[in-house]
Amino acid sequence: MSLIHLFLFVGLVSLEAAPASATSFSMGSRSILRDISSNDIGDHKDNAVELNATNFDSVFQDTPAKFAVLEFFAHWCPACRNYKPHYEKVARLFNGPEAVHPGTVLMTRVDCAAKMNIKLCDKFSIKRYPMLFWGPPRKFVGGSWEPKQENSEIIVVEEWRTADLLLGWINKQLGSSYGLDDQKVGNEHLLLPNVSDHEQISQAVIDIEEATEEAFDIILSLKAIKSSETGASFIRFLQLLVPHHPSRRCRKGSAEILMKFDDLCPAGECSYDSGVNNTLRNFHICGEDLPRGYYTFCRGSKNETRGFSCGLWILMHSLSVRIEDGESQFAFTAICDFINNFFMCDECRRHFHDMCLSVKTPFKKARDVVLWLWSTHNKVNERLKKDEDSLGTGDPKFPKMIWPPKQLCPSCYLTSTGKNIDWDHDEVYKFLKKYYGEKLVSSYKKKSEGVSKETVVVAAAEEMAVPTNALVVPVGAALAIALASCAFGALACYWRTQQKNRKHHHNPHYLRRYSSNYLVMNTFSNNESEREKER
Repeated sequence: MSLIHLFLFVGLVSLEAAPASATSFSMGSRSILRDISSNDIGDHKDNAVELNATNFDSVFQDTPAKFAVLEFFAHWCPACRNYKPHYEKVARLFNGPEAVHPGTVLMTRVDCAAKMNIKLCDKFSIKRYPMLFWGPPRKFVGGSWEPKQENSEIIVVEEWRTADLLLGWINKQLGSSYGLDDQKVGNEHLLLPNVSDHEQISQAVIDIEEATEEAFDIILSLKAIKSSETGASFIRFLQLLVPHHPSRRCRKGSAEILMKFDDLCPAGECSYDSGVNNTLRNFHICGEDLPRGYYTFCRGSKNETRGFSCGLWILMHSLSVRIEDGESQFAFTAICDFINNFFMCDECRRHFHDMCLSVKTPFKKARDVVLWLWSTHNKVNERLKKDEDSLGTGDPKFPKMIWPPKQLCPSCYLTSTGKNIDWDHDEVYKFLKKYYGEKLVSSYKKKSEGVSKETVVVAAAEEMAVPTNALVVPVGAALAIALASCAFGALACYWRTQQKNRKHHHNPHYLRRYSSNYLVMNTFSNNESEREKER
């Protein structure tokens, strides 16, 4: 009997322990799977946002991201558990405080095995796990999906089984080149690489795209194109961007806007109504995923420093090193006119305008435009440095400096005593040409596409190519690139070239503005009061 009592006692102890064990398992099939998968990714907090029927709409309504990926899974599904590390590898690029590319794509997931989510999963016709969808966040709010649904902005992600496949699919949708190895560049690490590492300029291509799109957005939000004068200024800047912007997709977007500008803005009067089909608001000059809302190479240590103005300067430098001699005066005037009409920091605009007016002789060499812009930028930095030092408003980790520093171009300096620098302008020109031209493009290609050295050289040459007719007719150059980028056809290109040539090159006002720099700048001055009234 004592042996029987012993067995009964052991049985009772086991029953006492059972509720705790059962409770542990009831958190159970879900928590155990999560523990396993979290071990796979190093016990890090999930980056993908977990949604349910309660927070589903609000999360998509509040996100600043332009696109979203939504994964439907079941916590009991082994395939879902094994897929989670792949999904998280992509999610860490876009989600969370350490996101490398924040504000671009919102990565989310819904557990269809949770009872509260059953109806939500039914709305999206979930028949297998995992199942991934893509679309603008606002389309998921109160949204649904059916297999035979047509013309829906919510689409099924077709390539997702590995992190590489999923990110590759996302890149195709965005026209981007993100990589799983992309790392967040913290503000505290940017100063020294900016000064000493040529490779850092590769990040600037992303910032040039951002600044171009942001400038376009500012023009739209302020309805800044409101007359034939401002319309002509915008057209000329587009004519400069189409053949010479370092980003292929910005060249393509600029060409599309240029081709349709007469219809969008007859006589320079644009429609800004978002509800109208034929409006500038329907276009993105560099892509639908822009602006991203952040900068990399141009990121400051404070939110209010660097960023857009830095990106805009790099854009202007990159344009200047890509032009040919025959385009030098046109490029100079297009840049001056664009800043004067559309850069909304009034004091900065006036200072830049004054420096444009100080040039009395038309440019005949591209080299002279490159060096003028470089010298102007250094003068701006000197002026701003005095103000920022006295007011304490500068970026402590990125104080204004004379460019380039000796670390980057020792041969640019003949002598340097205090603030007095004797420059070797030939060496400065070589440095600027390489840094903002060949180096910017080829470094970006090498980083973003991971191709062979030979391919990089070919791609860089393709990016740097300038059509020969750009030397004589800038408008024709713009349209030639538009043809290559957008495949509009030889007939359309020829017709449009003739129209633009008749409209601008044979327009007396146009010729008066560009026949000499003196006349151009006097035209700026004469129209200053008109622009002030518009503002």
